Amino acid sequence: MNYNSTYWRPTSIQERTSNSAAFDKSLQSILEEGQLLSLLLKLMKAKKAMEIGVFMGYSLLSTALALPKDGKVIAIDPDREAFEKGLPYIKKANVESKIDFIHSKALLVLDEMLGEEKGEEGTFDFAFVDADKMSYGEYHERLIRLIKVGGLIAYDNTLWYGTVAEPDNAGLPEFVSKVREFLVKFNELLASDSRVEVSQLCIGDGLTLCRRTC
Repeated sequence: MNYNSTYWRPTSIQERTSNSAAFDKSLQSILEEGQLLSLLLKLMKAKKAMEIGVFMGYSLLSTALALPKDGKVIAIDPDREAFEKGLPYIKKANVESKIDFIHSKALLVLDEMLGEEKGEEGTFDFAFVDADKMSYGEYHERLIRLIKVGGLIAYDNTLWYGTVAEPDNAGLPEFVSKVREFLVKFNELLASDSRVEVSQLCIGDGLTLCRRTC
């Protein structure tokens, strides 16, 4: 591992983020968020994880590096092309064997996992969600069944540029306002969900951690 004066990152992460052509900072999980989730995965001794919304795989690479040799992360995204742009970094880090990429919309896969044939209910240690914000509620109702008691679900972008703290008539662009309205309701849903303990962190664009309690 290489070190600098602020924090360390595995060489594969440094290479992944230093290539400006492959790394869009406006869309990727920020470095500090990746570090935090990596630390939590190690503290949990997680072995089975899921990622909904992969893009070019920065957070996926962080998760795969944090898992033990026999760990596995299921990565779901309808955009295979974006995933393949980040695949060389995953291969260079020698964690490709830990990743099972599923080219699909997430709800279809989650429903299949919950079916009797798959029988994966309560088997996942961790899930990271950075996909269609309007589907967060639907993801949550499925993930709460797939994650084991004591497991963790992480939702990205829950502060939505800080707009969740703005009044309803803040004059925001239509798309931003529409997603903001949904995320306000989603945050309220999580806060009142007795099945989870919740912590919303002011890191990146907002990261909400939900620990399943029952």
